[in-house]
Amino acid sequence: MSDAALEIIARHAAEGARLREEFFRLRAGALREAALEAACAIAGGGKLLFCGNGGSAADAQHLAAEFVNRFLMDRPALPAVALTTDTSALTAIGNDMGYDEVFARQVEALGRPGDMLVAISTSGNSPNVVRALEGAARAGLFTVGLTGAGGGRMRGLCRILLETPKASTPLVQELHIAAGHLFCQLTDHYLFENAAALAPLLAARREAKD
Repeated sequence: MSDAALEIIARHAAEGARLREEFFRLRAGALREAALEAACAIAGGGKLLFCGNGGSAADAQHLAAEFVNRFLMDRPALPAVALTTDTSALTAIGNDMGYDEVFARQVEALGRPGDMLVAISTSGNSPNVVRALEGAARAGLFTVGLTGAGGGRMRGLCRILLETPKASTPLVQELHIAAGHLFCQLTDHYLFENAAALAPLLAARREAKD
């Protein structure tokens, strides 16, 4: 009996490498902008909120931890919260208001103007993620989305949308965590290595408040 495992591995690796190159070629500018906005939010006293379901919930928790602890450089802890980890809040909201509200309710409680919501969904159509984005817009948060090809319903709700090329769900999720790691690294870069790049954005926001 032949074993196709090595062929499966080679095919997955080749397709993943191709998609990774295409994704970063197409979305490099948007990823840079997202990190710049995240750095601006933190420098202005705001925080980052993350949400997603299933594997995307794991990514939300993973990325929030990179900010609170550290990514590559030693630096102060940064304010980030995964809306996927408080089981009491998730189950209470899900029980009383329905699962579609589990993230939106937390955005309402925790989100403030100047904060950022990073919403992750391979389909772009997860109802609870869509509702969180709608709530974030009402609350004055900057919204960033990580989705699969097309963006789904999230397309019209994200200030910056990082959509992958068309791919299977596992490959979309691999691209999302790769983008998430760079998002962490670049946010640190703007906060601690290239703070001068933040000055125009911060000055513009101060003017807008006055």
